[in-house]
This record gives sequence, C-alpha cells and structure tokens, in this order.
Amino acid sequence: MKSKWKAKGILFLFMVIISSILYFSWIPDPSLASESYLPLWLLDWSNFYFNLRTAVPFIVFGVLLELWFAVTLQSAKQKSKFYLWLRNSTIALALVCLAEGGQFFILNRHPDGMDVLFGVLGSQLGFLLYYILKKVIS
Repeated sequence: MKSKWKAKGILFLFMVIISSILYFSWIPDPSLASESYLPLWLLDWSNFYFNLRTAVPFIVFGVLLELWFAVTLQSAKQKSKFYLWLRNSTIALALVCLAEGGQFFILNRHPDGMDVLFGVLGSQLGFLLYYILKKVIS
C-alpha cells in the first residue's frame, strides 16, 4: 500500500514538471518577462543562459523518471544500465521535441536545436544524479 502512494506522489511531481516544461516552452514571450511572479534574478539568469535554462527542469525530469520506474517496475532491476539510459534518453527526447515542436505554432517563438540537446543532456544528468543518490543513500 505504501508503494502505491509513493508511486502516485512521484507521478504527481512528474506531471507537474512536465506541465511546467510545456508551459514555459509555449508562452509567447521567450524572455519570460510576462511571468511577473518570477524573481528578477531568475529572469536575468534565464535570459543570460538561454539554452541552459532548458536543461534545469530536465534534470528534475530525469531524476523523477528513474525514480518512478524504480518504484513501479520491479523488472528494471534486471535491466542493464545502458537499456535504462536509452529509455530515459528516448522519453526525454520525445518530451523536448514536443515542447520545441509546439513553438512552430506560437508567434515570436521558434524551435532551437540546442534546446533539444540541452534538454536531453539535462535528463541524462538527472539520470546520473539519481544513481549517485541511490548509491549514497543505500
């Protein structure tokens, strides 16, 4: 029963991070100036490190993705790390392509290949972080 609630909590966080990735990818103003609730230091940072800001939520995405699979799929323990890495990469690539592809239909936005690269690299860093934390905690 505890595992079921844990999986639901992780899935909720997973959906929140996916929603935020899509939301910030699809707002009309790429400078995020319309997002008045964000602190000024964060807006300045995100506009200075334009592509890097794509990687940050994907780090969380990568950690949550591996955590969700670890909680829900017991068979993942028998899979090779390469298979898990490939699965993570494919899912992250699909999400970042969806986010970037949606920008074709938004005025003042355009897809960026570097955002795709940074999104996938961010998820890989999250994947790596998950396994480092798993080693440290257990």
